[in-house]
Amino acid sequence: MSGVLITFEGVEGSGKTTQMRRLGRWLRAEGHRVECTREPDGTRLGLAVRRLFERPGVRPEPLVEVFLFMAARHQHVAEKVRPWLARGRVVLSDRYADATVAYQGYGRGIDPDLIRELNVRATGGVLPDLTLLFDVDPAEGFRRIGARRRDHFEREALAFHRRVRRGYLEILRAEPKRVRLVRAAEPPAVVAAEVRALVEDFLRGA
Repeated sequence: MSGVLITFEGVEGSGKTTQMRRLGRWLRAEGHRVECTREPDGTRLGLAVRRLFERPGVRPEPLVEVFLFMAARHQHVAEKVRPWLARGRVVLSDRYADATVAYQGYGRGIDPDLIRELNVRATGGVLPDLTLLFDVDPAEGFRRIGARRRDHFEREALAFHRRVRRGYLEILRAEPKRVRLVRAAEPPAVVAAEVRALVEDFLRGA
């Protein structure tokens, strides 16, 4: 089997990161060669981009956010994703191109079509084969996060995160074959079983 790229998307507190790790362990036990990564900090350059957002007094304009994430994405693809795919790996990425459409497009108000065009250029056409959208009400997501220290985006108002969720659901409606809904409000074991079933079905047909 040639390499495949499976991305994990969703609002804050949706559980996608935990479920990606669980899926990675399960896939390895099934004999697949798996690589797990994340955006924007899947590379040293990407980690530097993430840290920019946390510097006191630094608040990039929405379009600047887009360009920063595109730079990190291009490096991520060139340094890790494309080489892994060329070696036949199953690549699992915690956030990828759809995140910028949802967060900076629907959340910040930047033209989503512009972001999609930039995504094609930033990824060199390396787009997800399957995207799992972990859907949960943002209020529930923040209840799960609790009192932990919040990052730049987690500190945004709930209205922003509701727009992000609407953006993700619009992506799902536009691309139902690639993007599959995961009911993230269910108990973790139920979510994990749903994720395994979706991925197993996808890999069977890949």
